[in-house]
Amino acid sequence: MTDESFKEIYQLNITDLVEKLQTSQAGLTAEIAAERLREVGPNQLREEFKRSVLQMLSEQYRNPMIILLLVAALVSGVIGELKDTLVILVIVILNSLIGFIQEYRAEKALSALKQLAAPFATVRRDGKFQRFPADELVPGDLLLLDAGTIVSADVRLNEVFTLKVDESALTGESVPVEKTIEVLSQAGLPLGDRRNMVYRGTQVTYGHGSGFVTATGMNTEMGKIAHLLDTTEKIKTPLQKRLARVGRNLALATLVICGIVFIAGLLRGEDLMVMFLTAVSLAVAAVPEALPAVVTISLALGARKLVQQNSLIRRLPAVETLGSTTFICSDKTGTLTLNKMTVEQLFDAQLHRIDGADLPREDPFLLALALNNDIRINEDDDPLGDPTEVALYAKVQQLGYNPQQLKEEYPRVAEIPFSSERQTMSTLHRTPSGDVLLLCKGSFEAVSARCQRFDGLLAETRIAEMAGDGLRILAFACYRFKKFPKSLHEEDLEKNLEFLGLSGALDPPREETAAAVQQCRQAGITPVMITGDHPLTAVRIAARIGLVDSAAARVVSGPELATLSHEQLVELAGKIRVYARVAPEQKLRIVAALQERGESVAMTGDGVNDAPALKRAEIGIAMGITGTDVAKEAAEMVLLDDNFATIVHAVREGRVVYANIRKFFKYTLTSNTGEIWTIFLAPFLGLPLPLLPIHILWINLITDGAPGLALAVEPAEKGIMQRPPIPPEESLFSRGMWQQILWIGLLMGASCLLTQKIAIVQGWHWQTMVFTVLCYSQLFNSLALRSERQSLFSQGLASNLPLLLTVLVSIAVQLGIIYVPALQLLFRTQALGVAELMFCFAMSTVVFSAVEVEKLLLRHNWIKY
Repeated sequence: MTDESFKEIYQLNITDLVEKLQTSQAGLTAEIAAERLREVGPNQLREEFKRSVLQMLSEQYRNPMIILLLVAALVSGVIGELKDTLVILVIVILNSLIGFIQEYRAEKALSALKQLAAPFATVRRDGKFQRFPADELVPGDLLLLDAGTIVSADVRLNEVFTLKVDESALTGESVPVEKTIEVLSQAGLPLGDRRNMVYRGTQVTYGHGSGFVTATGMNTEMGKIAHLLDTTEKIKTPLQKRLARVGRNLALATLVICGIVFIAGLLRGEDLMVMFLTAVSLAVAAVPEALPAVVTISLALGARKLVQQNSLIRRLPAVETLGSTTFICSDKTGTLTLNKMTVEQLFDAQLHRIDGADLPREDPFLLALALNNDIRINEDDDPLGDPTEVALYAKVQQLGYNPQQLKEEYPRVAEIPFSSERQTMSTLHRTPSGDVLLLCKGSFEAVSARCQRFDGLLAETRIAEMAGDGLRILAFACYRFKKFPKSLHEEDLEKNLEFLGLSGALDPPREETAAAVQQCRQAGITPVMITGDHPLTAVRIAARIGLVDSAAARVVSGPELATLSHEQLVELAGKIRVYARVAPEQKLRIVAALQERGESVAMTGDGVNDAPALKRAEIGIAMGITGTDVAKEAAEMVLLDDNFATIVHAVREGRVVYANIRKFFKYTLTSNTGEIWTIFLAPFLGLPLPLLPIHILWINLITDGAPGLALAVEPAEKGIMQRPPIPPEESLFSRGMWQQILWIGLLMGASCLLTQKIAIVQGWHWQTMVFTVLCYSQLFNSLALRSERQSLFSQGLASNLPLLLTVLVSIAVQLGIIYVPALQLLFRTQALGVAELMFCFAMSTVVFSAVEVEKLLLRHNWIKY
């Protein structure tokens, strides 16, 4: 039994199928079934590449930034700074645990996929229907299907009785699909169009039937998705890539600079041990050990805000990734639309557009809308059933009538169920006057063929218009019997009918979707629809929400996509905005093609078929209400309200988080380079070593930590959603950051060295003054760097209270180090006079003032980065 033998099964007739599967209408014998089970294995999904817990844990320590921090912790321990060692180790361990938990949860996606199979199945073996564990199904088994059944394997249908199957989890089709046993001759049909097949993990919603098992386990369509999910590589987020690059570059730069400082000090005649400790302290100070903590806290705070906006973050890096998103590939049903069929158009018997408000209670058209259905009412008085019938039922309620009351007044006395061959459904009702009213609904072609008088030309025009709007069209007709008919055969009843009218239903867009799409475009993000629905329906919805300019826009369907090479798809992917009737592996191809173009992709989805693409995308977004567990486990984020507009809110928060991480990075590196320039340039200017190792480590502790963490809660800047997305490959040092790090660090170093020179000339306590100026310059710099363009004075000091309090407390602590005797002894400081202290405060504002001037120049476009 090879994969080859199960290709294009839907194209075979039953006789050829039975011969191919070596089975019969009596099913397999127990002996043959046992032999095949040994040959093909159990009907289970298996994990092909599973990492152990230890492997996932060890991989967290291979990050360059983590390695650099571990080295810094080791060096701190060697020079006796055990507090620094412990702080760094705690940060590293917490960061690694978070990464491990995220990866461990990601591995559960396949486990969720396994839960979609029913534990038992009813099959015919040895001519009798028997109940077996679903794991024991084999190709050739004759499987029984009833309403409510979860299909256990891929099946070619043998018998159907008004069988409808919910395939939304697999194909994205929003309404249950009516099945047939007819042979489908066209090759390469998408899964959603193979109406003589049912697939593992889908659910029978109506009717019953039977069919031959054609594939089990990993050979099923669900198995193929499991394979894709298991073998799809998770792309690193833009932030993870940036931090890895920064870690490598910082390690190299730190070694070079500290080596130069050490050698320069020795050449100048400084003590060997003092210079060694200075170089090592500088190395520890140069490493932004608070970075992992700041990143984690920023992401966690962002995640907390997003929960309040109906977005649940399952993996923290996803928060920042949202800010880098350039393409959002969204499913249509339930995300862009309401996932609720709604009657949008009604036409009367003369094919005039009506709103229905004038229909009297006894009008046959109204009665057909209300009574010709199999709606059930649940305990909350909500209608349940076929989505289109629910829409008709809701329309009657909207018109001010109670369908249940009408059903009591016009009780059903007989029915002719819907069948795919007739394309109609008829119900017979006893009227209050004693007549019997036949109400018929179905496809326009089928109903019109059963009507006696009909304006076919006008009808075709109306049908074309409605189809052009992407509506699902139903026609209605009736016939009055004075007494109950003798024959209930459809040939005797469904003839000489009176045409009543047409209805057009659609799953409409959400009210807020169009505005959200417009926001995406303003933010430089390209929204794309990828759906399993019909191309015409898809493009009409896309036009209504502004995703495309008109309904004439190009749509790429699954069959067309299958003919494109990877190179062709990469070239086309940047232009196409609507994809329809796509298969699971094609969603994966679309995401991969966009990524190859350098795009950062967010992919939404709710079904099993979406899971591989959700995993491959930089950020997978699962639906919280309609989403399957498989999709949620594969995703980084879950939309609790299934609303596309919520994604736009999340993107805004992601941009805020990334902006705050950049602010911390700019702040900590300008501070660190200020320290480096101060110590590095002093020997070349003939000045003594300006700072002791303990001063460097203290400044590193007081300025890198608390103010950096306070920058993580900085509110959003104005116009953040009018900016283009951050390019995925953009460095953290881009957009002027490396220039700012260089000149701010140099200016900070120059302020400290000028302070040192003046203090030596004046006979002041120069080392304590340099220590103070460097500390306060960095604290004031943190206030100036709160915005890249906006002045601190227009932002307001109180708009980030945590940072303001941190700066004030740090200033007070530094004063304590200068004036408290016990701390003077520990930090080797001396009490400063009023003139010395005022001079320190004045010199500490130099960097702050320069940064504010730079922002003024940027606002007026006098300089650009």
